[in-house]
Amino acid sequence: MTTDVTTPHEAIDVAEQAARTDEVRRFAYRMRHDVLNMGEEQGQGYVGQALGAADMFAAIYANRLRYRADDPHWDERDRFLLSTGHYAIGLYAALAEAGIVPVAELQTYGSDDSRLPMSGMASYTPGMEISGGSLGHGLPVAVGLALGLRYRASTARVYNFLSDGELNEGSTWEAAMGAVHHQLGNLTALVDINALQADGPTAGVLSIEPIHDKWAAFGWSVRRVDGNDPEALLRAFDIIADSDPAGAPHVLVCDTKVGRGVPLLETREKSHFMRIDEHEWAICRAQLIEGFHSDAAATTKGDER
Repeated sequence: MTTDVTTPHEAIDVAEQAARTDEVRRFAYRMRHDVLNMGEEQGQGYVGQALGAADMFAAIYANRLRYRADDPHWDERDRFLLSTGHYAIGLYAALAEAGIVPVAELQTYGSDDSRLPMSGMASYTPGMEISGGSLGHGLPVAVGLALGLRYRASTARVYNFLSDGELNEGSTWEAAMGAVHHQLGNLTALVDINALQADGPTAGVLSIEPIHDKWAAFGWSVRRVDGNDPEALLRAFDIIADSDPAGAPHVLVCDTKVGRGVPLLETREKSHFMRIDEHEWAICRAQLIEGFHSDAAATTKGDER
């Protein structure tokens, strides 16, 4: 099933749309600062992926996900599953800005006895639904959760974040078949298409295109958007929210840029796991601030860090 993001949707007031888009932009901007701060603590890490996916995380946590910051295990919460455990640095930033984890705790990222290890661990971190590591496990777990929630007559939704490299895993496609078989319209897969994985460009390791057509052939409702465009992300989520929870599952294919918001890192080679020199962190922050200020669609009052 294929649906374009321009599919008619109940009209949202223009001012309201602008306000929530700006909220997501600001949320993502603060997240990117958090990511740089955590990265500097270790001098390295999966910084590029987190910067690139920040708008996706922000759209979810600032506008879409149903949760209680003071009760991460609230039974009626929506479930957000980070299948790509190495993106944890990005999710920690989102959890902090959402009030689930204290912002001050981000300073412990990757340290001994920290609740914020480099790869996501559900047993350590509030708001982390599953442990990450070996890729290809997230969507199978998400399918089971979505099915279980249906059996309980819950209105909660399940969101599974996965990477383009993760589409090389057969278990992902087995789960994709299962989701359609059970018509899990309460499940949304978010695929970060940053065109890079550990062994090199995704297209060179194992091509996944035409990815839109492949998901559609499996029976999913497919939308492809610019994953660094908050307004486009919000429009897509609006359409998904209006759909039948007992219909086809949804996949939002998001094209993103590694290092988004920091030109120094956007153009860096070997950017899967970045090592950033000590003097470069200040440059990264300056570029992030300058880029946000130059965005005509955003304002910066109260958000400078």
